[in-house]
Amino acid sequence: MRHAREVPALRYAVDVRPLDRLTSIRIKLGVVIAASVLVSAILVWAGRSYGARWYMTFPVAILLSLVVTQLLARGMTSPLREMTAAARAMSAGDYDIRVRTTSRDEVGQLGLAFNAMAADLASLAEAQRAIVANVSHELRTPIAALRAQLENMVDGVTQPDEEALTSALDQTERLTRLVTYLLDLSRLEAGAAGLHLQRAGVLDVVEEVVAAASHAARAAGRTVTWDVQVPEDLSFRVDTERLHQVLLNLLSNASRHSPAGGTVVVAARASGTDVVIDVVDEGPGIPAAERARIFDRFEQGSNRLAVDGTTSGGTGLGLAIARWAVGLHGGTLDAVAPAPPSTGATLRLVLPADGPPSPRRESAAA
Repeated sequence: MRHAREVPALRYAVDVRPLDRLTSIRIKLGVVIAASVLVSAILVWAGRSYGARWYMTFPVAILLSLVVTQLLARGMTSPLREMTAAARAMSAGDYDIRVRTTSRDEVGQLGLAFNAMAADLASLAEAQRAIVANVSHELRTPIAALRAQLENMVDGVTQPDEEALTSALDQTERLTRLVTYLLDLSRLEAGAAGLHLQRAGVLDVVEEVVAAASHAARAAGRTVTWDVQVPEDLSFRVDTERLHQVLLNLLSNASRHSPAGGTVVVAARASGTDVVIDVVDEGPGIPAAERARIFDRFEQGSNRLAVDGTTSGGTGLGLAIARWAVGLHGGTLDAVAPAPPSTGATLRLVLPADGPPSPRRESAAA
């Protein structure tokens, strides 16, 4: 892990900042002026007391006043010079630089804000590097597999039969899914995503998603029973397309981690002004320490082991995108402890029944 450091070019042998305890730049300027006037007055008075000529006293008084002013002002402006040097370093890509913030005045507050900005930029740069590395890794695997399959078919090693073409299609679909996730991720970062809200029945939405998830499970050779427990009169105001994406991700994960012939329960209920939807599988569950981490981008905890000991083969982006889409609705998505006697994973989706509290997020409303 990279560590922040202070600006090295401006670390003096003696970096005196005697006015740091003062809380206003105006008070500091007043102190500087008062100090210079006081030094001049004392020297002039001393010169007159000892009978010194004015042309001998005044130059010394002015020189000492300038020294005192320089000493005090240097400590006042040191943070500004450090911020200038740090800004130049940051423009060259060094986001670990920090300025010394011991002052309590406006300059000190500016220094604190500068350090906070530098820390945010450092975190963003680190996240971008991690995303590039993870995306490269995620793209390389299906591309390499697809290339190997196509080369084998071209070279005549394998015949372009249904099995080979299905395998190639699976890799292509994985690439398409990853690109779609990355597109959503870029919209998330840019804050450009909106909602098309409309009133919909919870049962209608859930049944539509269950039908899609059931079809995908059968195509993948998984036998899963779906148990839908949703009141017919329950409704909410949502972006049905985005909610379909969220629920399909949750149900796909649940079917992958359920044993053959297992049951995935989709239960919904009203809770005050919210609609709560639980997706419960019969898989090995999620350890308590992993329940918060599975929603992190590219977090391998989201690719937890299936019941047969294999990984889910996910991209590590689906649950992060799902939580983001739920957040746009003003809701929450969490992994919660399973209700006994169940030991599988329970993902809980909570949405406000009347739509998000921030109408500015809506791009269209029914």
